[in-house]
Amino acid sequence: MSKILEAAAFRALVAHLRTRTDVQNIELMNLAGFCRNCLSRWYREAAEAEGIAMSDAEAREIVYGMPYKDWQAKYQTPASKEQLAKINETKSDH
Repeated sequence: MSKILEAAAFRALVAHLRTRTDVQNIELMNLAGFCRNCLSRWYREAAEAEGIAMSDAEAREIVYGMPYKDWQAKYQTPASKEQLAKINETKSDH
């Protein structure tokens, strides 16, 4: 697949996740097996594979569109008991 197409798909996914601040990371993990933090980690790993040094904080800011702590303060809500139970039962998969 063309790297241009892959990059466009990544940008579209990031843009979509930035608009869906109502969707919590734990919900993404429970339903899809990945979240914004996973995506930012994959981004950092790809950068490192290309010889580009990048911190987790830098990669998260690319995905979240702001520092992670700011996103947490503005949008993160407490996880429900059900969400926590689900994530704990599937933790070995992540």
